[in-house]
Amino acid sequence: MQKRWFQTLIVLILVFLLILLMSAADFIFDPLFKYVGAVAFPFIGAGVLFYLTRPLMHLLEKLKLNRIMAILVVFIVLIFALYIVGRYIVPILENQFANLINNIPTMVSTAQDIIAYWQANQNVIPAEVNETIDRLTSNLQTYIESVMSFIFGFIGEFISLLFMLVLIPFFLFFMLKDGEKLVPFMTQFFENKKAANIRSLMSKIDDTLTSYIQGQLIVSFCIGILLYIGYLLIGLNYALTLAIFGMIICVIPFIGPYLAVTPAMVVGLFQDPLMPVWVAIVMIVAQQIEGNLVSPNVMGKALHLHPLTVITLVLAAGSIAGLLGMLFAIPIYAVIKTIISHLYETYQDAQKDENDALI
Repeated sequence: MQKRWFQTLIVLILVFLLILLMSAADFIFDPLFKYVGAVAFPFIGAGVLFYLTRPLMHLLEKLKLNRIMAILVVFIVLIFALYIVGRYIVPILENQFANLINNIPTMVSTAQDIIAYWQANQNVIPAEVNETIDRLTSNLQTYIESVMSFIFGFIGEFISLLFMLVLIPFFLFFMLKDGEKLVPFMTQFFENKKAANIRSLMSKIDDTLTSYIQGQLIVSFCIGILLYIGYLLIGLNYALTLAIFGMIICVIPFIGPYLAVTPAMVVGLFQDPLMPVWVAIVMIVAQQIEGNLVSPNVMGKALHLHPLTVITLVLAAGSIAGLLGMLFAIPIYAVIKTIISHLYETYQDAQKDENDALI
């Protein structure tokens, strides 16, 4: 028992020393980190597509297609999906987005008129509050322009990322073709019992990532469809653009739906004073359908994460790493939790038989 704790302590000390040495030798690791950062986007994009398309590949293999032919069919399906989106959805999005941008000055002017009317008919507002409102009103156009410049800057960065998209098919092809060879390659250096332990750990991590990626994307897609139908029913302008925005933002766990509905409520307010109420009702209905029908059947309880844990992780990751942190906080935490749980189970087994220990 004492020997086991001593070995664990030595490992922890060595890990911290390694981290210290890496921080001191940043001139060596900076180029490596830059290289990793350069391939991170296509690798993550291909990884997401890998977990989405792998079931289709396995289904095709069950239909007696060989691996290469199955992968080619998967690529044909992806190309066809992109063609449908580009042919029928992108033109509508471009038109609605252009109309929304052109309508922003009118929305700003309307907001200024409402604030001015409200100020003129209020006699009990302190002078300081009036001065603050005046400053906000006078700078409202500037604020809107700043927001729009940020959006266009983000779009510019996004376009630069599109050039990396050409790498995604290559990553995806080899993930689908050789992905199952990773675990045997990792375990070939270990004896049978330890190799079986590592295979079990990798299988659990794979199940965790599969549950999260497939589940979260399917849930977000269903929410986007429900929002689009709801927005059409209530007659909200720019319904498709706002629904697709909501679908994308809903990828962020828990707080995504609240962020998704905000632009729709703002647009609805300028369309009709009662429209935000209808937008809120649409979101509530969509969330109820998703929470009671879609999520339980798609994601279930696979991740075993408490809602408070999800909120804390998303908020903390958002403050540290922004949008990317919010997107990746939950899967990273779920993988770490899976690893720690497995190591703890291994440790308990090692108390009975030292041959079950990983170290």
